Amino acid sequence: MARTRTLFFCTDCGNESARWAGQCAACGAWNTIAGQPAESGRVAHRTAGADAVRLDDVASVAPQRVATGMKELDFVLGGGIVPGSVVLIGGEPGIGKSTLLLQAASRLEALGVPALYVSGEESATQVALRARRIGEGWGAVRFLAATELDTILSASAELDPRVIIIDSIQTVHVPDLDGAAGSVSHVRESASRLQRMAKQGGTAVLVVGHVTKDGSVAGPRTLEHIVDTVLYFESSAGADHRVLRATKNRFGSADEIGVFRMTASGLIGADDASAFFLAGRRAEVSGTAVAAAIEGTRPLLVEVQALCTRASYGAPQRVANGFDRQRLSLLLAVLEKRAGIAFGTFDVFVNVAGGARLTEPAADLAVVAALASSAGDAPIPEHTVFAGEVGLGGEIRPVGQIERRLTEAGRLGFRDAFVPPPETHHGSLRIHGVGQVDTFVRELFG
Repeated sequence: MARTRTLFFCTDCGNESARWAGQCAACGAWNTIAGQPAESGRVAHRTAGADAVRLDDVASVAPQRVATGMKELDFVLGGGIVPGSVVLIGGEPGIGKSTLLLQAASRLEALGVPALYVSGEESATQVALRARRIGEGWGAVRFLAATELDTILSASAELDPRVIIIDSIQTVHVPDLDGAAGSVSHVRESASRLQRMAKQGGTAVLVVGHVTKDGSVAGPRTLEHIVDTVLYFESSAGADHRVLRATKNRFGSADEIGVFRMTASGLIGADDASAFFLAGRRAEVSGTAVAAAIEGTRPLLVEVQALCTRASYGAPQRVANGFDRQRLSLLLAVLEKRAGIAFGTFDVFVNVAGGARLTEPAADLAVVAALASSAGDAPIPEHTVFAGEVGLGGEIRPVGQIERRLTEAGRLGFRDAFVPPPETHHGSLRIHGVGQVDTFVRELFG
């Protein structure tokens, strides 16, 4: 009988340690060290493809992707599902992960791609009720209510589907391990065995992972390292749209986003993401500007809103939603030092409309424009777009893919664009090349 010992590792970063500790030595998180029983003896086994080969002897074959029939999902994945890949889809409970995957399974069956939907949270009756609401070829989808990993692997071997959906990984348990389903050991072992099955048989696996309060996938952080692609489903409170964001993709570009609208008949992809985020914009109000951003490979125009009001209670507030708060403080300091706009006695609020997030420095110029507009209560001309990084010296630096940003702005009817120099022409757009923050503010507002 094999002797057992206990391994300890952090549920946030996956760092292993020889003994339990209150704080992880790698990431510094508290109370995240968990134990997992493991056999002390090693089991020798040989897997397919274990022989070492020269890379130039490996045939160069492009992956034949499987299209799901959902345009936005395929776009985020990089063109479709790669056979043999493992995809993790995370998100808060009730955001629509199960609906998205059930629709994908229905579309796959309609396209002649066998799919197996495995649920450990819902019965066949519950899933069928939701499928009838979607109303798209759901009848051919094969469903399995199971939580034991061996049962899932046996069903996969018998039915031989090309795509397996596991909803969710936290409900799957491994009979060989102690503890309850959803524990660190069960999540890691289940993901590892599913990955092995996918690589050996060429079956794509889509795994649902619940998100904790701090926004991370429940279970060890190493779960994200096991899978090939990590997608996060996001939504603003009260909004009817959902954003599917890729944070890792071994077969495509990371940071891609797909936009969906939640309707009574399921999720519908937004055909024009820029127009979707700009819907309802009021250009005659001060403090609003449009940023020409790039999300992955997709140009995206989003509205930046700023509000500067006289502080009434103690220290002025600095609040940012959808934009980095420290970056906001930096831009306020640059505006005050280089352009002479004082914010010391103002509460400053910045919001990216529609629940979008701006993380690239190219959004700096739009934020600066919105802040200056609100501080002077001077609206920005309606058909104006901004793209540029702002440095500490007040210089406006060039940004990448400027042609794609301007093409997207021209497609949506914008007429003026403020970008870093040199000044160029681009279709119907009037390009204003601005090199310093002070000259930019003077040229924009006169």
